[in-house]
Amino acid sequence: MCNLYSMTRNQEAIRTLAKAWRDRTGNLPLLPGIYPNTLAPIVRNGPEGRELAMARWGMPSPPGVLEGRKTDPGVTNIRNSKSPHWRRWLGVESRCLVPFTSFSEFNRDAGGDIWFAFSEGRPLAFFAGIEVRGWRSVRKVKDGETVDDLFAFLTTTPNAEVGAIHPKAMPVILTRPEDLEAWMTAPAAEALKLQRPLPDGSLQIVARGGKQDGGEGAAPPPAPPPPGPQGSLL
Repeated sequence: MCNLYSMTRNQEAIRTLAKAWRDRTGNLPLLPGIYPNTLAPIVRNGPEGRELAMARWGMPSPPGVLEGRKTDPGVTNIRNSKSPHWRRWLGVESRCLVPFTSFSEFNRDAGGDIWFAFSEGRPLAFFAGIEVRGWRSVRKVKDGETVDDLFAFLTTTPNAEVGAIHPKAMPVILTRPEDLEAWMTAPAAEALKLQRPLPDGSLQIVARGGKQDGGEGAAPPPAPPPPGPQGSLL
């Protein structure tokens, strides 16, 4: 499961590729290390068209997961799109694109965090995500109840490169303009056909061991947050 990724391209590049002409992010910094329960940019469908906005990484957990717990730090990766809990957010109004330039899978024997991208240049691409706005929950006890816009992204069977490091899953990644458009506009049955791995040979390892991707455009790393949600609900 991917619980760390980077986004080191400017907001104009995101808006152009995703056709998001409205921008609610303000001055968006480079984000070389994005962790669970932190804010990150997403492209979502708004009342005035597609928009770039900030949301917190981690969708609401299923009720069964929360039994006996005081907080819900959220679910970052979603595999089972047939689950009734997730089906409610598979409509066009709740789908989003999550921009990224690289993502990490953890493998202790391979050197810790292993960073994947399409090339050393870290071109911009998107995870297929879902989002919910104005969700009321307690994510941390010290913060009490908060109201947040939340997101997560789908996972699928890994391709060869990711599978060699993390054999269980990889994020659903969209690269072609027609796939971005389908994820944001098509009926759910058609859009979910995109829940598939990238072809073998599409990705390469661009960094190892760091809690941020220190490649092109990277900035000093933020302090990592306390451990949060872990994973893909299969």
